[in-house]
Amino acid sequence: MTTGRRVVVTGLGAVTPSGLDVAALWEAASTGRSAVVALDAPEFAGLAVRIGGRIVGFDGTGIVDPPLARRLSPSQLWAVGAADQALAHAGVDAVRLRDGAALPWDPARTAILVGTGSGPIDQMQAATRALDARGPRGVPVSLVVHGAPDAAAALLSERYGARGTAHGVTATCASSAIAIGEALRRIRHGYADAVLVVGVEDCLNPVNLASNANLRALASGYEEDPTAASRPFDRGRRGFVMAQGAAALLLEAEDVARERGAAPLATVAGFGEASDAHHPTAPHPAGRGAAQAVAAALADAGQDPDDPASVDHINAHGTGTPAGDAAELAAYAAVFGERARRIPITATKSSTGHLLGASGAVEAVLAIRTLQTGLIPPTINLDDPEFDDWDVVREARPAVLRRVLSPSFGFGGHNGALIFEHPLEAR
Repeated sequence: MTTGRRVVVTGLGAVTPSGLDVAALWEAASTGRSAVVALDAPEFAGLAVRIGGRIVGFDGTGIVDPPLARRLSPSQLWAVGAADQALAHAGVDAVRLRDGAALPWDPARTAILVGTGSGPIDQMQAATRALDARGPRGVPVSLVVHGAPDAAAALLSERYGARGTAHGVTATCASSAIAIGEALRRIRHGYADAVLVVGVEDCLNPVNLASNANLRALASGYEEDPTAASRPFDRGRRGFVMAQGAAALLLEAEDVARERGAAPLATVAGFGEASDAHHPTAPHPAGRGAAQAVAAALADAGQDPDDPASVDHINAHGTGTPAGDAAELAAYAAVFGERARRIPITATKSSTGHLLGASGAVEAVLAIRTLQTGLIPPTINLDDPEFDDWDVVREARPAVLRRVLSPSFGFGGHNGALIFEHPLEAR
């Protein structure tokens, strides 16, 4: 078994409120355009919070056969759309795969991992309403097949003929970041040659909005100006803004990618994960688990946190919750010491909203585009910085970047951290 292989990203895809492909997502994030809108449909009437990042204009027609499309959740169609984009970006024709063409990798060594906190939760909610209204015979059999968090992985495995591992990864808001880390490990240690990772989430429904609002986790009072609601690191922050969507990354062993002529977009240099073991919703005040995950990612990448070259930029988790933002910066201080305050930090959730279990994948895409372009996106709505001795980027900033840290932290104390490296960085 081959071990220790370098792992590269060769394809990216995205279906998000900020844009229906990677180019549109990057343009919105890099220019600081908010995707947060008012939720004015009748089902949201009466909710305490009626704003969010909603996908607009996505056309799932033709992505899958119409009978299957009617049984799937919109989020599963977004997952397929993002996955198809990532494969196409990597030079693999997803349409031909769907029609029976061979994968460019050994199918038994091609894996699918889908990171999601809740899966297609709309299907369970609809089935519950059907049970209440029409009794047991009203519950659709499709709930069994397509209603679980792993369903999108099974769907994509069948779609592309990938016969390696295919399952879901669930760790609340750290789900898809941890899925990328698991993909790194599978390739690095010889269990797979290619892994398609998809992060997907859709909790933008009245039940989940009401629950999070009752927890006082959501930013409230912004119905007149939804774009101002997501305010990471600002004194006026009131909570996060829920969003929906999907993003996909294709990871390959570097030798396999080069053999088939694929150009690496970035190297996945390091991954770390840890648990706070502290509280169901509140982060550890000192960022204990977050710091452990970041330190582990640096060690995995062979980087010394005291070395100024170890990390050039942090795409922060930055949700805009009072406790979360403070704990996150405490974690960076614990790992990097006084240097932490000089590392440029941005919080792209200020533009995209918080895609929950999909956020790690979305922010990995943005971290890779930051490496590629040498442009750090801004943190918008930072009108009154609480942490003004930190370098939180407020306007898009050109920079020479070798490595970007992309962390994700979630309820339940789940913490994951990824380090992406420019593919031309000397080793």
